[in-house]
Amino acid sequence: MPLIPLIMKSVPARKAALLSAGFGSSIQSPGARAAIGIVFSFSLAFLSVVAVEWIARGTLIDVGEFLTSTVRPGMTTVAMLTIVMLTLDAVFGRRYQSALVLIPLFLIPAFVSNQKQHFLSDPFYPSDVLFTRQIMELLPVMVRDRPWTATALLVGIVLFTAGIVFAWRYAWQNFPKLSRQARLRHLCLGLPVIAAFASLMDYSQYSYIRDRLQVVPMMWDQKENYRSNGFILAFLFNIPMADVAAPAGLNADALDAIPSRNYGYLTGPEEKPDIIMLMSESFWDPTRFKNLSFSADPMPNVRAAQSGYVFSPEFGGMTANVEFEALTGFSNAFLPYGSIPYQQYVRSDVPSLATFFRGEGYIARALHPFSGWFWNRNQVYKDFGFEEFRTEETMPPMEKRGIFASDDSLMKEIMREGDGLDKPFFFFAVTLQGHGPYEPYRYARNTIGIRGNIPEADRATLATYTQGVKEADDSLKTLMDWASKRERETIIVLWGDHLPPLGNVYMSAGYMADQVATRRAPLDVMKREHETPLVIWSNKKGVKEDVGTISPSLISYSLLKFAGFEHPFYTGFLGRVQKKYDIIDRYQLAARNNKATPDWVRDRKKLDPLVRDYGYLQHDIMFGKARTLERFFPKHGLLAEGYQGH
Repeated sequence: MPLIPLIMKSVPARKAALLSAGFGSSIQSPGARAAIGIVFSFSLAFLSVVAVEWIARGTLIDVGEFLTSTVRPGMTTVAMLTIVMLTLDAVFGRRYQSALVLIPLFLIPAFVSNQKQHFLSDPFYPSDVLFTRQIMELLPVMVRDRPWTATALLVGIVLFTAGIVFAWRYAWQNFPKLSRQARLRHLCLGLPVIAAFASLMDYSQYSYIRDRLQVVPMMWDQKENYRSNGFILAFLFNIPMADVAAPAGLNADALDAIPSRNYGYLTGPEEKPDIIMLMSESFWDPTRFKNLSFSADPMPNVRAAQSGYVFSPEFGGMTANVEFEALTGFSNAFLPYGSIPYQQYVRSDVPSLATFFRGEGYIARALHPFSGWFWNRNQVYKDFGFEEFRTEETMPPMEKRGIFASDDSLMKEIMREGDGLDKPFFFFAVTLQGHGPYEPYRYARNTIGIRGNIPEADRATLATYTQGVKEADDSLKTLMDWASKRERETIIVLWGDHLPPLGNVYMSAGYMADQVATRRAPLDVMKREHETPLVIWSNKKGVKEDVGTISPSLISYSLLKFAGFEHPFYTGFLGRVQKKYDIIDRYQLAARNNKATPDWVRDRKKLDPLVRDYGYLQHDIMFGKARTLERFFPKHGLLAEGYQGH
């Protein structure tokens, strides 16, 4: 039975309606009647919040803590919903009529969020409403993989719709009317309070009231944001992300003033090398646990070819954000906190390394041994200019290590496809084997022993992860051995997208104070908790050395310079940035001399003009009129004219 009629037919609801319509109407005091209405509305709001959290979380286990703990804003949500309901009742002219609007308005997105997390691991964001293409792709997957859930969903939609119709008829016939004076009182009291609540939603600005209410937007960790603040508040915090405001001072003159160099007369190297970029899932150096010892080095080949480190803007997940930076040269630092460009902002042609290499006559192909709809890659890779995206649906069957395709099988597919091409190629591949969780005994045999004082459960988790690192390292050697025998220069770039989600291992091994990395700390701490290995290697030139620790957005500069190319943005503008800054992160701006400027995005008036121009250029390309496109991405416009369906 749908939730709304179930609530309305329940004994408490019938008693409430009887009390309000009967006993409540017999009370002469307007104040007493108003108090009864507030109590009923508060109770209905409380039940609604419980229902929303239950559905969104899929469990009631921590809903009680959410509502009662002094450090979580559960009751703030209930109070806010009560005020909104009373105000809407005044608009409709009947008590509790607002519930028939608000309850479906919250329950439906909560259900969608629950289902989305089964497939994409992320909760439901306001900008997802605009993402009909991904939703349409997600539904067939759900029907195929979870037919009973799909059937239940269809039945639920029918029953829910019937319940709404029944509820509106019941309300029209039975809910008590509000007097003109009561409606005016509710509006005069409710509207200012709603306006005050609305002002709290700007998470980027400090709010004294929000601080007193102990409501803390956690935009850097959306899962924790939704868990701690609840679905309703977290969803509201994310509404500003749907519209990215232009940076202060951005105009045509400011864009025209950004200096650029014309590299149009340069054709790059005489013999164009093949390029293979590998973003290795959760690849990290476990020997950084100094309190533990390992029977063997799990990554000798990466260590021998290591050029430096990548400073990941993420931890334990959000792979697509790292990928976005590496492929475009743009930075998440200029986007709203907690945003995911692949899911929210990439909706048309965006310059990338794929369009650059295609402009140089390359074949540009992406490979990932998982479903193409994940992170919306099917569409994003088209917008980035890749000619083909090879997924588990289009690749030959791959060997599995645990439940994921092995890195070794992906390397073999890369070699097979590379051998079949005569033209130079640019391959971008995202591995999968290293994905968590790292359940004990994923592999039949772990070949590296781990000694140290940690709980056995944590040792088993780390042993599984370390074995995966070893096999990723072995697969890189296989690829490098293949490349070493090729006549054409072949450049391989490999890095880890973020540190692995090892849970308690970090704490028990004394590496971090919590299960997740900190977002605000001294630079040395931030590097320890965000650095992953970076390899830039050529079968002709060897290792590109002394790259240092760089943001993913600067990988393109190091790669193209190493390969012998010049480009107005990737080597020109980013070259200027790289000479001054290694790390452009929304929490840390780190110069080459290791001088760090934490929280630099909060004080735009003191922003380095170079970094300011970086943000201007990115906003113009992604959200503006692309005034700088011809100067900084001269061949992209020519390629875009040939795109189909964009």
